[in-house]
Amino acid sequence: MNIKARLTLMFTMLVGSIMALFCVAIYFFYDQYREKQFYSFLNERAQTIAQLVEASNGISKADIEKIEKENKTILLNEEITIYDGADSVIYMSGADDLKISKATLADARGGKEIKTKYQNKEVIVIRHILQDHRKPWIVVIIADDTLGMNQLNRLREILVIGWLLSLILVAVAGWQFSNDAIKPVADIIAQVNNISAGNLHEKVKVGREKDELALLAETFNQMLTRLEIAFVAQKNFVSHASHELRTPLALIMSEAELGLMKERSPGEYQDALKGIWAEAREMNGLVSRLLELAQTDENAFKVSFRKIRIDEVLWQAKTSVEQKNQGYVVKVAYDKIPEDEEQLKRFGDESLLRTAFVNLMDNACKYSDDKTVNVSLEIVNNYIRIYFKDQGVGIAASELPYIFDTFYRSDATSNRAGYGIGLALTKRIINMQGATIDVESAPGSGTTFIVRFPPF
Repeated sequence: MNIKARLTLMFTMLVGSIMALFCVAIYFFYDQYREKQFYSFLNERAQTIAQLVEASNGISKADIEKIEKENKTILLNEEITIYDGADSVIYMSGADDLKISKATLADARGGKEIKTKYQNKEVIVIRHILQDHRKPWIVVIIADDTLGMNQLNRLREILVIGWLLSLILVAVAGWQFSNDAIKPVADIIAQVNNISAGNLHEKVKVGREKDELALLAETFNQMLTRLEIAFVAQKNFVSHASHELRTPLALIMSEAELGLMKERSPGEYQDALKGIWAEAREMNGLVSRLLELAQTDENAFKVSFRKIRIDEVLWQAKTSVEQKNQGYVVKVAYDKIPEDEEQLKRFGDESLLRTAFVNLMDNACKYSDDKTVNVSLEIVNNYIRIYFKDQGVGIAASELPYIFDTFYRSDATSNRAGYGIGLALTKRIINMQGATIDVESAPGSGTTFIVRFPPF
């Protein structure tokens, strides 16, 4: 059963149940009203007969019945019995099958109006106070409320038929209502089905209303954005890997072909293997960098931020660079670092941020003549600024806009080992932390990278 059918069924059952309760309530309260009215009529009827008997002075029962018949007040299956003060029957009309106990007569004589049922007939037992102040009479009257019961049965038929017809109308209205409610979802499904790997840039239309359907459309769009980023990252990784691995693979194949062309001495074979090993090591480093770059794209929406101290991450990066690269020197100036630790805290991913700092320090040491990088930290207008300054050859102004592009390498540093991935990776990581990175450089004056962390 689809959602539309379930909504229609639930709506019909809910409204049908409410209507059924309403119909039952109408039937019940009308039955109570009918019974109350009929007992009231029986009371009046009993008092009328008792007054006639009291005033009869020898009028026979037949004469009383004739009078009542002419007045058209005799009820269907009416039975009336009157007891005098000694509980003896002084008047009776009908079969009088009902046996009244002494206790019931005593209760009625005490002023209690007794209502009951006998053989599906209404029964009322009341007292009649005589005008001469003798002991009160007791009047027992039994009758069928045929008219009231017929009206009640007719009402039941009307309620049942009306409920069934209303149920059909509710089902039709519920189907239309569910159709209107599901239509926006169907539209979203149709739009999503039209989006494939080739047009992930297209998005689902978000309505003007800020309701759950708009939230659903926005969620789909966020998912499509993540898929698009993943596809682009995968495409870039394959493109970059195939492009960059082609050169070392060609060199490895050349070394192998040269070694196989003719018999060579063990020393020549060793030289060839060393060349192959060197190229393989370069390939391994390149693949590792490419994987790191791809993982930053993959984890862009999975980063778990927490409060970290920027100066501590900076110190961890310094230790890592100096341990892995003997001869590299990282000088950190602490004179501008504030004493208040809270000023140094920001939300970020400690591991990724350490990788970015290591890349900046490693690059600066690699391209400095003295293998040294000067790092300083200061706080300006609640912004944390970190400077990474080297004493290298510098970068021309025309090349500065491209240094964060993947695989871009400056002409001034093309003779140094590298892949052109580190700065692209660093920029992505820095931006993921909500920070920015800029560069200042001039040929012959070294290069300074500036990382800025905004306040909380």
